[in-house]
Amino acid sequence: MILAAATSAVCVARAADAPPPNFAPDPNTGWQAPEDEFIPPESGPGPIRSDPAHPYLSFYRFPRNPHPAYRVADLSNPILQPWTRDALRRANEHALSGAEVNLPKERCWPVGVPGFSILPATPIYFLQTPREVVMIWAQDHQVRHVWLNRKHSDHPKPSWFGESVGHYEGNTLVVDTVGVDHRTFVDNYFTPHTDKLHVIERYRLSGDGKTLEVNLRVEDPGAFTAPWTALQRYRRVVQGPMPETVCAENNGDHFNHGLDAIPQARVSDF
Repeated sequence: MILAAATSAVCVARAADAPPPNFAPDPNTGWQAPEDEFIPPESGPGPIRSDPAHPYLSFYRFPRNPHPAYRVADLSNPILQPWTRDALRRANEHALSGAEVNLPKERCWPVGVPGFSILPATPIYFLQTPREVVMIWAQDHQVRHVWLNRKHSDHPKPSWFGESVGHYEGNTLVVDTVGVDHRTFVDNYFTPHTDKLHVIERYRLSGDGKTLEVNLRVEDPGAFTAPWTALQRYRRVVQGPMPETVCAENNGDHFNHGLDAIPQARVSDF
C-alpha cells in the first residue's frame, strides 16, 4: 500500500511538471471538426442525437448524400426536462414541415458554448499566452477568450460565449464556462438552456500531435435532468494563416425563404 501511494504521488508530480500542450506550433496550424454533431460517450447520459426514424446524415461527413434532411431530435433522451422536450418537439415540427431551417451560425450569430465545439467546415485556430487562450473559428471569426488561473466573477454578465476560466493540468487544458447567453443553443437541434448552464471542457492532444480531443461535461438543472458528457475530435490541418472571411457578405434572404435576420450593429465602432 505504501508503494502504491508513493507511485501515485510520483505520477501526479510528473503530470504537474509536464509542459502545457501547444495547440499552435505555427501560424499555419488549425484544428478542423469532421462534422457538426457531438460524439456520444461510451456509457452514461449523452448529447441529443437524431430521431432513429429520421436519421441525420451530416453533410460534412457525407457530402455526396443524395437525401439531405434537416435534423430531427430524439425526444426519448432521458436528459430532457419537460419544457426542453417541448421546445425540441416544436423544432422537430418545423424541420418536418418542409420550411427552411437555418442554424444560428449560418446567419452569422455566435453559437455559444458548448456549441463552439461542433463548428465544422473551417478550422479553429489557437492563440496561447500566459494570461489567456484565444480560440478563433475561421469561417466567421467567432472568438472565445479563456482566462487562465483566475476564478469566475461573483456575478458573471451573460455573454455569447460566457465567462471561461481555465488552467493546465499537465498536458490538458481545462476550461470552465458559465454565464452563457440564453439566446444560444446547446447544439444544432436547437436544444435550449437556462442561466444555470455550466460547461467543463478538457482539451488534449494525441501522442502524435495530429488529433485534438475535447471531453465535455454539460450541466444545467434548469434544462436537463442530469449532467451529460460528449466528445469532439479535431484533426490537425496545415493550410496557411487564417484567412479573412465575412459571414454577412452576400448573406441576405435573396429568395424570400423567411431566413432569420443576421446581426446588425446598433452603434458605430468608431
